[in-house]
Amino acid sequence: MSFQQKYASFRRQYQEHKTWKLLRADNAPLMLAFIADLFQETGEVPVGQARVALDTELQQLRELSLIEGDVNAMSYLRVWIKSGWLRELDDKLSRTDACEVALRFVKGLDERENNATASHLRIVQDAIRDLAVALSPDPKERVTLLEAKKAKLQHEIDALNAGVVYELSKQEQKERIREVYQLASVLTGDFRRVEDEIRQLDQQLRINMIEAEHHRGDILKALLDGENILAESDAGRAFDSFFQLLCDENRRLEFREQIRSVLSRPASNYLSHEQSRFLERLLRELTYESEHVFQVRKRTEESLRRYVESGAHLESRAVSRLLEQLEQTALTFQEQNISLKTDIGLKLNSGSAKVQSLDSLVLRAPDETLDTSEVKTNKNQSSPSASMLSYLQSVKVMELAEIIKSILLQNGPLTIAGIVQHYPVTKGLEELVAHLRVAKAIKATLLPDREHISLQDKEGTSLQATIPCYLLSSDQFPQRMEDLTL
Repeated sequence: MSFQQKYASFRRQYQEHKTWKLLRADNAPLMLAFIADLFQETGEVPVGQARVALDTELQQLRELSLIEGDVNAMSYLRVWIKSGWLRELDDKLSRTDACEVALRFVKGLDERENNATASHLRIVQDAIRDLAVALSPDPKERVTLLEAKKAKLQHEIDALNAGVVYELSKQEQKERIREVYQLASVLTGDFRRVEDEIRQLDQQLRINMIEAEHHRGDILKALLDGENILAESDAGRAFDSFFQLLCDENRRLEFREQIRSVLSRPASNYLSHEQSRFLERLLRELTYESEHVFQVRKRTEESLRRYVESGAHLESRAVSRLLEQLEQTALTFQEQNISLKTDIGLKLNSGSAKVQSLDSLVLRAPDETLDTSEVKTNKNQSSPSASMLSYLQSVKVMELAEIIKSILLQNGPLTIAGIVQHYPVTKGLEELVAHLRVAKAIKATLLPDREHISLQDKEGTSLQATIPCYLLSSDQFPQRMEDLTL
């Protein structure tokens, strides 16, 4: 590529790329700081919560004379959504791929270190070695490469059996654990890119239908009826492969335990508190993000199918053609002496509207009025009534989870029946269900047996219940009980 071609390419990205626009925006520091703080613990935030949080931050910045003007939070959020830096769906905000890339770039300016080259080189060498084995068409060459890999592993095994344990130096530990964080931080951004590609594909399919001459999108409808067109895209196939890894229970359990093992080592001290928290929540965050992408893809497919079946693309095509004819006719107005009241003979057969004046554009009166004669006004009370309290949840699941964890720490792994022996159920089925919720939340091992439990309800009535047999252990709980999703 010549210098002129590179210049033209970079200039186009400078003018059009959403990430580049974000980084050179006047309020880029404000937005990046707010987004990094807002989405620190979750991938989606209600719009109302984001507006209140941004209003608070803006007020504090103005009091410190760090920013000027009186632009409110909602105006900022609308601009950021319109620019493609945030996405609003179902009254919730999430980051886009452009925002993820910008945040990763800015954070990388502080986290970048020159001494990480050795770790990078090791990763590249391992990747090239594995790729060489996978691409080689010669069986003998593949065997040679695999034998070399096998010999290296066997050498390490022999050394360990002989009592020789090679420990990484402090510098190597620092490089390796920070490299793990850098690689893991890219994963969540990959979901944003998949989501953006799904939305772009949806838009392109709609454009193709409007421009095509086939009646009611026959070709596309056949594709949708025969197969999942979005799943067959590059982004869809890549995401499905990744999601299959997340769905493998054995690999998920192994991955979770390996993360806990790494974070329990002294090498984790080389990470900041924020980085350690990110790795600790990594598996949960990946699972949540993957489910979100599935919801977006399912909704897009359903919306696209409804669009095809409704024939809306035909109306859009008719409107587009009418506008083209109007534009061509308007161009002749300057060249010819044509009165603006001349009938040009263009019409759109999609209903009619008759408006004599602006005063006639009024709302139609309702057919029936609402009878409020029997409505009685009750004065608000400052204290809840007994009937209201009876409907509130009486079992605090988080407190029960802490009690269960304490029992497991003292007695080792137990089933729910074993836990109930140390802490009897006194609030009926509601408390028993809370035990099951805790077991499922920590991914307790489901045994093939079933167990019988005796319990009492609030009135002291004895009950017998048969439930699935879960084996719970204290190490299945997160280090921070706030991270337990119930």
